[in-house]
Amino acid sequence: MRIIKNLSELKEPLQDAVVTIGNFDGVHLGHREIFRRVVRRSQELGGPAVVYTFEPHPLKFLAPDRAPLLINTNQEKAVLIEASCIDVLIRTPFDQNMADLPAHRFVREILVEKVGMRHLVVGYDYLFGKGREGNAQLLQRMGEYLGFAVEVLEPISGEGQVYSSTRIRQLIKEGQVHQVVDLLGRNFTLQGRVVHGFKRGQKLGFPTANLQTDKELLPSPGVYAVKVKRGAEVFNGVLNIGLNPTFEAAGLSIEVHLLDFDGQLYGEDLRVYFVKRLRDEMRFADSSELVQAISADIVSARQILSETEIIQYHDYLDCGQ
Repeated sequence: MRIIKNLSELKEPLQDAVVTIGNFDGVHLGHREIFRRVVRRSQELGGPAVVYTFEPHPLKFLAPDRAPLLINTNQEKAVLIEASCIDVLIRTPFDQNMADLPAHRFVREILVEKVGMRHLVVGYDYLFGKGREGNAQLLQRMGEYLGFAVEVLEPISGEGQVYSSTRIRQLIKEGQVHQVVDLLGRNFTLQGRVVHGFKRGQKLGFPTANLQTDKELLPSPGVYAVKVKRGAEVFNGVLNIGLNPTFEAAGLSIEVHLLDFDGQLYGEDLRVYFVKRLRDEMRFADSSELVQAISADIVSARQILSETEIIQYHDYLDCGQ
């Protein structure tokens, strides 16, 4: 997949480009259906399948206090989009010039003249341009005289619920990580680098890997049953997100104990797959109570994880078929 970070990189328009435009945070099953339509149409027209998005998220520029915490990092989103068989990802800066650009000029000057769009796929509620003045109706009118077709998709749902990034964020914030699988099509994950911590887990008999991550959106504080990928190996684990109230620690920490693992992990990158929330983070009277609770968490996690296969992004991709 070709990634374009600035439109100046496009020396000439793409030929017969089939485009979709949006934030696509989460790259959930609704987004996957949009990409499937784009890929299918691109195969029919013989042009590239193109996803157009912005960095940062427009609200982070326009109204930072209302900007959502993102489900994916930019790197994760690019991997998921490429795995969806998209040919070109255009990820241009959202700045004041873009914010001031009227919708009709964005369509004509950027999508048509610069990108070379011949077919556009958008959701029914997509809004764009200065003051969010552009909508599906404007796109269809402009398509009639600029020579591109517009395909407007109705809300995409499965098993009675609409696929929604907002809903996914809400579930993750509530710690309901098992419920997001039906919306994402995969387990919610984060990648973290193992850094030095206070080594409290080791002293308690349960050594933990202290993770530092770029992920914006994290599940609510608590204890989770997780799968942990280290290279090609996958381990069962118990992860704690929180403030370690028993030890009155300062700042949020992410610590994972890998079951049946013995070794050093410092400096390594681990990918954590959230399976199920076990309990809230709690303050214990002393370390012996904490050890009992951790032991019970491990028993629960073993049972849950023995019956669980994680779903990774490549397990549900079909490249438009």
